[in-house]
Amino acid sequence: MRISARADYAVRAVLELAVRQGGDDPVKAETIAAAQDIPHKFLEGILGDLRRAGVVDSRRGGGGGYRLARDAAAITVADVIRAVDGPIVSVRGERPTGLTYTGSAQPLLPLWIALRANVRRILEGVTVADIAADALPEPVKALAAEPAAWENP
Repeated sequence: MRISARADYAVRAVLELAVRQGGDDPVKAETIAAAQDIPHKFLEGILGDLRRAGVVDSRRGGGGGYRLARDAAAITVADVIRAVDGPIVSVRGERPTGLTYTGSAQPLLPLWIALRANVRRILEGVTVADIAADALPEPVKALAAEPAAWENP
């Protein structure tokens, strides 16, 4: 599984909004782009997708910018990724539950579904507030602490 640049940038942009959420003023796209080293034009498209998905709100004009549409504790990493990339895990662009295999390939279907379930469990179990507070859930911390997690086979 690969996390696209678009998904990585989206999570970083939403995180930047979360840590700046205390003020009344929306955050300009330029500010987010500079803080997270994201190409501004690319970020504008991402923010548009996040707005359409109800993750962020925007305000136009001189005092305009972006803010989270709901509390950071109510936005999961999965919400952000889905907003910009669609389904979390797909096989050839299809959801695993929509696939059928025959013959010796039949055992692949439950494997892909299990993979999807595990990825979703992690991404749906971590909120933007968790990341902003540097308080990842213990199961996620435990997985990240496994020595093999940092190795490339």
